[in-house]
Amino acid sequence: MKKLLETLKGKNFKTPPIWLMRQAGRYLPEYREIRKEASNFLELCYNPKLASEITLQPIRRFGFDGAIIFSDILVIPDALGVDVNFVKNIGPQLSKTLKESDLIKFKEDNILKHLKPVFENIKLVKDGLDDDKTLIGFSGSPWTIATYMIEGGSSKKFDDIRRIAIKDKDFFQKLIDILVNSISIYLIEQIKSGVDVIKIFDSWAGILPESEFKKWVIEPNKKIIQNIKNIYPNVPIILFTKGAGTMYEEVAVNTDCDALAIDQCVSKKWAKDILQNKHNKIIQGNLDNITLTLDVDYALNEVKNILDHFNDKPFIFNLGHGILPDTPIENVEKIINFIKNYQ
Repeated sequence: MKKLLETLKGKNFKTPPIWLMRQAGRYLPEYREIRKEASNFLELCYNPKLASEITLQPIRRFGFDGAIIFSDILVIPDALGVDVNFVKNIGPQLSKTLKESDLIKFKEDNILKHLKPVFENIKLVKDGLDDDKTLIGFSGSPWTIATYMIEGGSSKKFDDIRRIAIKDKDFFQKLIDILVNSISIYLIEQIKSGVDVIKIFDSWAGILPESEFKKWVIEPNKKIIQNIKNIYPNVPIILFTKGAGTMYEEVAVNTDCDALAIDQCVSKKWAKDILQNKHNKIIQGNLDNITLTLDVDYALNEVKNILDHFNDKPFIFNLGHGILPDTPIENVEKIINFIKNYQ
């Protein structure tokens, strides 16, 4: 029985399923070893043999209930023909998308061909995964991917995209529409290749005011979910609109996602009352990732608080954001053991 998958279909367990965002990565020595075999990060993502091994590493070590494919949200602009590079100690750098002539150059019909290594990775993981483990596919959301494309990489202020989204709505809508279509094709093919669950990451949703949030976060994600559900109505979808605050309720009401992943800044009582009870949404979350790098007793108290709030209904334990590179492995082991013995 796939505990995580059954939870997403509405079954409640005495102890919840657990997986962690970025559970495959730099905090694991086995990842650091395999990382040496690729000259750059994208090469690693596009190497099915290495990517599938990385996907399985945390499952072998910790026995998580879910494995999430090792890839990156920026494979979408890369497949469209945007110049994407990952620079050591800096992060992703992209050629900027700022005008309509940039959109004409996009290779929308190249998505499946370019991302074939990702689908091969999924098939290899599926073959190596125990029958009781759930395989999770993912993509970034249109708004979040667009932030990297317009800003040219990571940003602290997001000035360019916030201006363009308001001043040049026609151009920006065309970009979002391209991303909605590309992401839908990509995620549907992931399901065809063998994933059980889809997670959509809108990591920069929280920088938008209410009116823009509805237009650029809710509407694009709603369309993608509809596109998937039209073909695969029974495949659960987890949506993560990080930083959404009380707008998580709008996401719950206006999208057909099966579960909401919530970040650590959301009030647990509010999430319990509004998202879990009022709107009957499955919650995934929401331990502050920094606590796992500190005194583990403090982290365990936080874990208990989360479980006490959410675990009387279908619930998935996770972090409020990705696991940090300096997280001690023994701290992860201790919280897993605590959750498995939760009463």
